Amino acid sequence: MNIAITGTTGNMGGYFMWALNGSPQCVDKVKILCRNKKKADKLLKEYGEIAAKTEVVIGDISDRMACDKLVADCDVVFNLCAVIPPTADSNPQATIACNVTGVKHLLAAIEEMETQPALVHISSVAVYGNRCGGHIYGRVGEPLVSGPFELYSATKILGEYAVLQSAVKKWVVLRQTAIYHYNMFSDNIKDGLMFHTPHLAPLEWVTVKDSGRLLLNLLKGFSDNTLPETFWKHVYNIGGGKTTRAYGYQTYDMGFKIIGGSFKDFFKPWYNATRNFHGMFYTDSDDLENLLHFRTQSADDYWKEMADTHKIFKLGKIVPKSLLAAMVIKPLLKDENAPVRWMKDVDEARAEAYFGGFEKFEALKKLKWSDIDLPSEIPDPVEMTHEQNVEAYGYDISKSDNEITVDDLKTVAEAHAGKLLTPERFSGDLYEKLDWQNSDGDVFSADAHAVLRAGHWEHALYHSFRWEFDRLSKTDKIFARIWYDSHDKDENNVYLFDGDFKANVAKINELKLK
Repeated sequence: MNIAITGTTGNMGGYFMWALNGSPQCVDKVKILCRNKKKADKLLKEYGEIAAKTEVVIGDISDRMACDKLVADCDVVFNLCAVIPPTADSNPQATIACNVTGVKHLLAAIEEMETQPALVHISSVAVYGNRCGGHIYGRVGEPLVSGPFELYSATKILGEYAVLQSAVKKWVVLRQTAIYHYNMFSDNIKDGLMFHTPHLAPLEWVTVKDSGRLLLNLLKGFSDNTLPETFWKHVYNIGGGKTTRAYGYQTYDMGFKIIGGSFKDFFKPWYNATRNFHGMFYTDSDDLENLLHFRTQSADDYWKEMADTHKIFKLGKIVPKSLLAAMVIKPLLKDENAPVRWMKDVDEARAEAYFGGFEKFEALKKLKWSDIDLPSEIPDPVEMTHEQNVEAYGYDISKSDNEITVDDLKTVAEAHAGKLLTPERFSGDLYEKLDWQNSDGDVFSADAHAVLRAGHWEHALYHSFRWEFDRLSKTDKIFARIWYDSHDKDENNVYLFDGDFKANVAKINELKLK
């Protein structure tokens, strides 16, 4: 079996190669895409036994010819590459080129093959947007409410949507959650990204090793035909389960515990954004585990391994916490990607997006930790009733695919303040293209699976980088359910990037929306 992989220089891709190295008999050839030959040669030296079966294609995923060469003669293509934060924040052109344009080039290369390989596309929890507030739990099918200026989130939505609407015959989309990897400390002291995470951001993690095992087990299942055919043409959440769930502040606590400290020793209440991040606890993360059996590590296992591997962290226990904070944390507050820096620079757009305005940020600065009640326990998910399902999603999500009716499609469209324009075309096939109309009167084509099962619904963000959920949520019940967890109903902002990707905000009545 021949396979192709993009993104082997990243955390998930690197550990997929690590997993393959332990089971080289699974493949005849591994083709990887790498932009730099020198880097590729270095990687091959690290791959061990699997290196002998590895062919390097020099190029970029945004290069169509490189994609053609990569997928040729392959049975499975694993698209793992992505430009992620903080690079996604600082290099928007590269983010779009990789996360959107590159995906489309890869899809086109596969579509034109006489014998198409299967495609495994890695998406992200970022597509769900901010979930701080009432709806910390969710599942595949949740509305995709990207946070303002979260270009990574927006581009992952667009890339995933391209897969769902493509002519690739056999695909699966896996929405990766937050990854515990082994460069977390070094990566998080490079810029202000760590301060984007709200104290109560719901984060379900998975370790990078388990992510590698997941892909290996998927490959094995495909190879020996033990993976059911129903696995394909669906979207799944990758999560570590209950033992990996933590609020944002708890995640930092686990890290600082290694050096004998806590979150409150190093952070002030106003260092972190209060909204506009991405994260969610998955109610359906066991679905993928039951199919691929990849979990071996809990959050405690990961942090113990980090402490055992990096003995230098023990030195932190003898250094005063105030000194460590002054040396490591406080300098990052001055970084251009830190919310505190945005407030100092009077960045109105980001003040609105991440705090709800300057007044709320100034009020937060007056608080001490003793003024803030941070929950110590994560509640279990509450099973929704039939009526609650219909209210939240426009139809009963517990229905199987063959139970979905045209009336379900109509009520979902109506909940979005839109319409199903071609009900007569629905034959019961969830992958048949239908015409819909959104609340702005725009017509788009999408299959019922993308809308009902994957949570997609076209609006301005699908065509330009404009976040208009303040406006949309006033009539769209499905968006409103999530958006109003962290936004006031009287907010009337349109968030958008200009041609130079500078963040802007305007009141709804100040912009021509059509």
